[in-house]
Amino acid sequence: MEKLFELVALETKRQNEGLELIASENFTSKKVRALAGSVLTNKYAEGYPGRRYYGGCHYIDEIEGTAIELAKKLFNAKYANVQPHSGSSANMIAYASVLELGDSILTLSLDEGGHLTHGSPVNFSSKHYKVTHYGLKDDGTIDYEALREIALKLKSKLILAGFSAYPFIIDFARIGKIAKEVGAYFMVDMAHIAGLIAGGYHPSPFPYADIVTSTTHKTLRGPRGGIILTNSEEIIKKVNFTCFPGMQGGPLENIIGAKAQSFYEALQPEFKEYIKRVVENTKVASETLRALGAEASETETHLFLLNTKKSYGITGKDAEALLETIKITTNKNMLPKDDERPNTTSGLRLGFAAVTTRGLTEVNAAETARIIHEFLSKKITKEEAMIRVNKIVDTLQAIDSL
Repeated sequence: MEKLFELVALETKRQNEGLELIASENFTSKKVRALAGSVLTNKYAEGYPGRRYYGGCHYIDEIEGTAIELAKKLFNAKYANVQPHSGSSANMIAYASVLELGDSILTLSLDEGGHLTHGSPVNFSSKHYKVTHYGLKDDGTIDYEALREIALKLKSKLILAGFSAYPFIIDFARIGKIAKEVGAYFMVDMAHIAGLIAGGYHPSPFPYADIVTSTTHKTLRGPRGGIILTNSEEIIKKVNFTCFPGMQGGPLENIIGAKAQSFYEALQPEFKEYIKRVVENTKVASETLRALGAEASETETHLFLLNTKKSYGITGKDAEALLETIKITTNKNMLPKDDERPNTTSGLRLGFAAVTTRGLTEVNAAETARIIHEFLSKKITKEEAMIRVNKIVDTLQAIDSL
């Protein structure tokens, strides 16, 4: 259908001509895209390498086996399952592997930086399990003492760490110690920070976590999908059975091939340098906004939060829409103690992983922050902002050349 290819061309143009600041997005390499769109999509391969329910899986087994070995090497884990179709399904599989329906989970709430699958009222996680939330201190960091007190009181079956809008380093060792103290499983969802962990710019959840889940896109720069890792033979056996035949049928072997390529790329020295630039660009942008008088969080990762309501008198939803008119793509996001609804929010979550993949420098990260501030403050016009955005875009690599 010609229309579909026309729309793909338009989306390619949009991505090339704008500044993508959505923290959960990134740009994949040509090789990752080639594998994701390869003939591997034609093959049914229910089961696992060496134990399939279909014939003709010799090469498929080698590809999936390679993905498993590379994932283990990348994160220094003993076992990996690379079949989850997404981060959400990885979390569903992980929960079901170690919990019974109705068991208790202790995690950070969505409005303070958590994730939909970490116990949101509208999600399966809160419908299948009894979820209690820990919170943040006034400085926006995790209140570890309060976390421990809640865990001791409730004797939670599983404590979860890892978030979608938390800009600080997570003390996995401290949470792991609390989990051991109360006899709970310690699970880490490293979806957002997987690339930072792989690149050495965030502490690893191993050896503290019992089970670790992640997406393979975001900071890892792979295809859209999920993975589950553990150092426990007992847990990986449960994970494998829960994934298939428990929840999924045929794995997406084209995506698994693309995952393998992204794991290989993340093992290269260039990836560590890339992650270093991501952290530096994010910090520069955050500091620039604060220096200009905006209320923005500090950051130790690839993202930070901007309070648009206090800074500019507009909701996150309106700020997102305004910035899109000057080709800066962001996403509205709940802030700690937000008094707006999730579909409105008081601010934005800004991330610099995607634009850094295209070669954004610290100078242009600071300029991007200035454009955002001046445009939302109505100090410059749309036309003036677009001229400055285009100057930055002209310095970046085209996404189809990555």
